[in-house]
Amino acid sequence: MFKTYLRLFSFAHPLSRYTVPYSICSVLYAIFNALTFGMIVPILDTIFKDGIVPQPIETLPPVEMDMQYITKLFNYLYFRLFETFDQQKYLIMLAGATICVSLLSNLFRYLGSWTAETMRTRTLQRMRDEMFSRVVEMNVGYFSDQRKGDIISKITSDVNVVQFCITNTLQVVFREPSLIIGYLVMMFSISWQLSIFSILFLPIVALLIGSIVKRLRHPARTSQKRLGEMVATLEESLSGIKVIKSYNAARYIKQKYYDINADFSRLTLSMARRQQLASPMSEFLGIAAVGVVLVFGGSLVMNDSLVASEFLTFIAIFSQITRPVRTILDQFANINQGIAAGERIFTIVDAQSEIQDKTDAIELTGLKDKIEFRDVHFSYDGTREVINGISFEIKRGQTVALVGPSGGGKSTLSELLPRFYDPTAGDILIDGISLRDYKQESLRAHMSVVSQDTVLFNDTIAANIAMGKPGATPEEIAAAARIANADTFINECPDGYATGIGDHGSKLSGGQRQRLSIARAVLKNPEILILDEATSALDTESEKLVQDALNKLLAGNRTSVVIAHRLSTIYNADRIIVIDHGKIAEEGTHAELLAKNGIYAKLIEMQSFD
Repeated sequence: MFKTYLRLFSFAHPLSRYTVPYSICSVLYAIFNALTFGMIVPILDTIFKDGIVPQPIETLPPVEMDMQYITKLFNYLYFRLFETFDQQKYLIMLAGATICVSLLSNLFRYLGSWTAETMRTRTLQRMRDEMFSRVVEMNVGYFSDQRKGDIISKITSDVNVVQFCITNTLQVVFREPSLIIGYLVMMFSISWQLSIFSILFLPIVALLIGSIVKRLRHPARTSQKRLGEMVATLEESLSGIKVIKSYNAARYIKQKYYDINADFSRLTLSMARRQQLASPMSEFLGIAAVGVVLVFGGSLVMNDSLVASEFLTFIAIFSQITRPVRTILDQFANINQGIAAGERIFTIVDAQSEIQDKTDAIELTGLKDKIEFRDVHFSYDGTREVINGISFEIKRGQTVALVGPSGGGKSTLSELLPRFYDPTAGDILIDGISLRDYKQESLRAHMSVVSQDTVLFNDTIAANIAMGKPGATPEEIAAAARIANADTFINECPDGYATGIGDHGSKLSGGQRQRLSIARAVLKNPEILILDEATSALDTESEKLVQDALNKLLAGNRTSVVIAHRLSTIYNADRIIVIDHGKIAEEGTHAELLAKNGIYAKLIEMQSFD
């Protein structure tokens, strides 16, 4: 718990930039706030002690730790300005001094709050940046085990809860203790006997509220988890709304959301009940303490051991001292919630990031000779091998097709080339150098991937095409679209290339989305192209347009790896490799594989082939 607490504050660097000015403002706020109450004594004496004229003070009185010092100091200032005593002037000057002291008190309170708010905002900004950066850098396999909604919840909701650990800690460490010390000084300056008697009640308040705070930690952690599940369910429901409606599954998905929401609400109410109980309890105990102090203090006044005006001031101050005590105890509940959220956040920060480059990694300047797969093995979970001892090579400018039954490992094999994963055994080399020895950024700069699952972003058509080449000119974007057979439908859009395509390209058809993906690859003009089932989900008309675009993309001296379910798209490949159960079952040209009358020939028979 404490380790998480300290880690959260590591995002507030440099900490001294905020804590030093905040502590200064807190001390000055506490001093002037206490002096505001100190002005009550001379005001009451002036109003209710008729006929009593304050004695002129010619020299600045020495500092004394009692309430009479404030009166003496004020008398000195008054008689420096006026020669004779006038009750009305005296009262006006007291009121003016009280207003000035209150103004300074609230000015430093504002400056302290602004400092804390700046610290909170900048800290949360750094935290969100760090978390998003970590998410983007994660190994691709990480997202197979995580729900997107839960990740979104951690970056948004949990980060907001963490702010309690930041701003509330400053209050607990600096502002509220400064107020308590200021009030105690004022109380002891009035009566040390009454002060000692009064503060005996403070530990009772602390113990009772502390017991409530201690019981908040577990519900706080559980409620954040439930909120993550609720956001995840919401995200999944919105993404799959067509499936939900087509299968009449709305009742099921709504009930699932209702159940999670009900549990989250129950936990929220449980925490709120305990948090809300702390404030009324401490206020009741404070009032009860004031009642006891009234009896003891009243006896001191009746025995002439305490002046009535000082006693009333003491009561006013004592009624205030329970507020910072209550605030400190209340804030511990919020800090507990923040720590619980912080623990969830650090599951992202501490997760294994993407495969890191070696310190001496080199730049890939281009493919000069060939790509080699040497006895490659791969397993996702360390037990069942998806790729089992595959070896082959792709010479520069060749097109190699990977075909075979579903689940054979074709897509996994293609994901090893851009280093989304590393082989668990064996190696992949470009021009005789292992992929592990190249910088990933330079490696991927020479590659493009066009897959069946087209990934587009809620932006304009032009922005989606230009993603592979930032800074591309409108002419370059339009040229890429023409090659991808996308310019016709783009020009028919309301705003042409500036048209928004909706979430995940929802305003476009499957064929249009795929052609934009191809246009993106055309604009990047990669040396190495990976096509993963790029036409399998399209209708006949769209497939023809997309296949024509792919043929244009494949033209030239481009090295390509093509994964195809529809074998009609790859019969012109330089070499076809049949993958079955993670191994190479057959390889050769289209004609050679047909002659073998093996797996490839059987796959051909199962499809209509032009």
